[in-house]
Amino acid sequence: MTSAFDFTVRGADGAPHPLDQYRGRALLIVNTASKCGFTPQYAGLEALWKRYRDQGLTVIGFPCNQFGEQEPGSAEEIASFCSLTYDVDFPLMARIDVNGRDAEPLYEWLKSAAPGLLGSKGIKWNFTKFLVGRDGRVIERYAPTTKPEAIEDDIVKALA
Repeated sequence: MTSAFDFTVRGADGAPHPLDQYRGRALLIVNTASKCGFTPQYAGLEALWKRYRDQGLTVIGFPCNQFGEQEPGSAEEIASFCSLTYDVDFPLMARIDVNGRDAEPLYEWLKSAAPGLLGSKGIKWNFTKFLVGRDGRVIERYAPTTKPEAIEDDIVKALA
């Protein structure tokens, strides 16, 4: 059976980033954008990362420019913005597509494992979140409007 830990993605530097390195940890996987109305969620994601990383949570951001071209910058510009504006130090990967023929394989798997409303598979907007358990299976999919702090109880359960 496939799990999140079976995928290798590209880090912000373009190098392979095997998710197997997080085996045994819970993951909060989020498609992000720097010029979106939901961009302030970076602060909540960073707060969760700081609060729970020592207990086994890893937050992973995947910049995506598919929604209103709200993530147009280079990897360096994205990292700089996130660091300077929201003090982000959780892992940020290379910019990806989450929908369409060039969608990142990890996202194809996430969408199949946890469809959206009425069984829809497509990601609707920036800051869609997937909580993955320590076993690598998707626990829950959250809408872009769901603030990071609203899923804290689910994270605590996933870490138990």
